[in-house]
Amino acid sequence: MERWATFDCYGTLIDWNGGVGRELERLFGAARVGVLLGRYHEVERELQHERPTASYREILTRTLPRLGHVPADEEDALARSLPSWQPFPEVPAALQDVKARGWRLAILSNTDRDFIEASIENIGVDFEFAVVASEIGSYKPDHGHWRAFRERVTPDVHVHVAASLFHDVAPATELGLSTIWINRLGEEPEPQPDVELHSLTGLGAALDALA
Repeated sequence: MERWATFDCYGTLIDWNGGVGRELERLFGAARVGVLLGRYHEVERELQHERPTASYREILTRTLPRLGHVPADEEDALARSLPSWQPFPEVPAALQDVKARGWRLAILSNTDRDFIEASIENIGVDFEFAVVASEIGSYKPDHGHWRAFRERVTPDVHVHVAASLFHDVAPATELGLSTIWINRLGEEPEPQPDVELHSLTGLGAALDALA
């Protein structure tokens, strides 16, 4: 039996808010980070909807100046810093446990190939493959990532694991997939996932229970 777990990367495996937040603090000051981080999420979502064929590097570079004035040579600050963003502490061990249980791993990410390869190296755990937005001309929550996954794999069991309700849990639910929501921010679930965790700790047992 082929059991596959697909993952969002940024916010789920890699500390996305931490990476973006550090650059916002450097450029705009610590006092504004909370407000600007919330605004960043909104603007990025708008641009991904408006420009589904744009690279994620372009999305990052276009989003930052919309938050406030930045020098021209800093507009790509987020793109420059992203390859150094680190995984959440529990992620490598949790993924190794999942693999030891016989699950195969793939990433479905709203990003570019060079970014995801750098992040996988930082995680230190091998994935079978990754589907990235810039190669399929589609950003989640559109279903393009899942279509691309199914063009390569026909799993007996498929569970999607992600932190974003909007980008991942909702579309995966629409497609009839089981979902594990990594609720790192203490949010209220809408839609309701099959399993809610607050980190990847315990992920292996949760996947086995769904299978």
